[in-house]
Amino acid sequence: MSILFRYLLREYGKIFTMCFSGLMTIYLVIDFFEKVRRFLRYDANWLDVLTYFLLKIPAISFQIAPLAILMATLLTFGMLSRGHEITAMRSCGISLPRITAPFIAFAAGISLVLLLFSSTVIPLAASKSEEIRTTRIEKKPPATALKLQQPWTRVGADSLMHVTSVSVGGELLGGVRLFQFDRNFQLVDMAEAGEARYVDRAWTLYQGRHRRFSPDGTVSVTEFDRQAIALTLIPDDFTIWLAGDSELMTFHDIRAYTRRRHQQGSQAARLKTDYYSRIAFPFVAMIMVLVGIALSLRRSGTRGGSMAIGIGQALAVGFCYWTTHSIAIALGRGGALTPLIAAWMANVLFMSFGLYLMFKVRY
Repeated sequence: MSILFRYLLREYGKIFTMCFSGLMTIYLVIDFFEKVRRFLRYDANWLDVLTYFLLKIPAISFQIAPLAILMATLLTFGMLSRGHEITAMRSCGISLPRITAPFIAFAAGISLVLLLFSSTVIPLAASKSEEIRTTRIEKKPPATALKLQQPWTRVGADSLMHVTSVSVGGELLGGVRLFQFDRNFQLVDMAEAGEARYVDRAWTLYQGRHRRFSPDGTVSVTEFDRQAIALTLIPDDFTIWLAGDSELMTFHDIRAYTRRRHQQGSQAARLKTDYYSRIAFPFVAMIMVLVGIALSLRRSGTRGGSMAIGIGQALAVGFCYWTTHSIAIALGRGGALTPLIAAWMANVLFMSFGLYLMFKVRY
């Protein structure tokens, strides 16, 4: 590692730390004042409140780190340009790739940290923070059932399930209805049960009835006290999918869940899109470095530039990226785009934009 590499890395690290700390402080202060009044109504212990906000730091870091990277890149290059240091480096025959290497290496390290956060740290911290908020700050009794966001789920290539309630652990489903269709999507069988329980790695319906629909229009009804059903889904799948808690899943959990959904004939586009997005988003840090370097060199060259302009450009690029990313993810969740394309679309577009600007730089 050369002296120049260490020098640029050190200066860049200082400015990134300043930008990251500033954004983190702003975010936490706004979030604190938004929630502290409500927390005070519950006479919350300040240690619990502090723990709650500390557990939110990984998720906040995941969101603000790319913007901090972009701001730090613009500010660092602006500082080097105003001091004519880039001119001096170029006069000594130092190539642009060698000058930018410390910035890209730093961003690569940040990307790896964000990927670790996305895969494991954020889901675990978010789950714990919500537990602290509900049980220790707001002093609510532990929930016995989850609020359902999506009461419908596919449980086979030609079957759908509707439930009205799910226990916290997912082992007990209430108000269960199973619908089976033929190839023409005509209903041929419907099972209703007061509840379904997961015992000994198998699901069983209790206190229900079967309705079988014949092609001639007749309906036969059979009541039962208990009946086993074949489902590859496990309790965690119902708490995740039906309660809409996919953000609390680790990468390992998502892969296992999508495999089981695939066995049931469901593509789980929403979950796959979120999964690929959580992999793609950390690498935006490296893209923001590339875009930041190109914007800095085009804006200031060797003459320096306004810090306000640099910050303004960072906010504008960040807003454009986030808008593009959000639209692509919405299209992926809705099935208009494949999950992989939806997750990486914004990255590819802005990487192309950054490379285009770099090729336009003249030195």
